Amino acid sequence: MPYAERHVVPVTTAADGSATAYSPVLTGPVSAIHYIKTDFADGVDFTITSEATGQGLWTETNVNAAKVVAPRQPTHDQAGVASLYAAGGEPVEDKICLANDRVKIVIASGGNAKSGAFHIVIG
Repeated sequence: MPYAERHVVPVTTAADGSATAYSPVLTGPVSAIHYIKTDFADGVDFTITSEATGQGLWTETNVNAAKVVAPRQPTHDQAGVASLYAAGGEPVEDKICLANDRVKIVIASGGNAKSGAFHIVIG
């Protein structure tokens, strides 16, 4: 069985409903991000990126319930041309890798002093 690790990042908003939180430094492919709703307001917005490069991992608005995503990125050939499945032209996607980087979680519209958590699965 391949090795995987889970990092839990609790987040609590300020009075204006915003917050920024960071994971510890991580290395490996991002398999999944789990949002665990405690009491963030319905309609909370997430922008989750890698801190060093700003690469997008999950951006979503108006989230009302706990949810899991498995972020992926399009792949390319050596010339930078998108790799596509022949039938239908859909992009070929692969896990996003972090290398000694933190995951940055930015919350908006989360409500006054509300909380939730994000479980980041690496592996």
